[in-house]
Amino acid sequence: MSMVHASLPKTPVYAGDVTPAAAWQALGANPAAELVDVRTAPEWVFAGVPDLTSLGKTLHKISWKFYPAYDLNSQFLAQLEAAMPDRSAPIYFLCKTGGRSLDAAVAATGAGYTTCYNIAGGMEGEMNDARQRGQRNGWKASQLPWEQA
Repeated sequence: MSMVHASLPKTPVYAGDVTPAAAWQALGANPAAELVDVRTAPEWVFAGVPDLTSLGKTLHKISWKFYPAYDLNSQFLAQLEAAMPDRSAPIYFLCKTGGRSLDAAVAATGAGYTTCYNIAGGMEGEMNDARQRGQRNGWKASQLPWEQA
């Protein structure tokens, strides 16, 4: 008699989740580390973007999905490679709350990037009891530098 085992869901492969503060510290400590904001162009305009000026770095804006239909950016990996050809450099991915950036970190790892992190809580984080973002967790709630477009 043979037993059939159900397949367990695969755990996403990437370097892991980090807090916004840990990402900021790593970006400042490692000259090779990069930050990629995978949100949509309207989100960059209306919600603002991380300001890396004090670190002497440039934010890379590469959408994982496109507004308004949230279609997957079929050129994401090609755009990432054009912006960051060094596949060994640590990359920190950021989105609104941490979902799309997790997907981007997994995809980049699958494409050969060796150290991809998801920034937990994203730019705006979870909603508070008043249904507002930017106060409970995420980049803004961590009081890290950001700018409004």
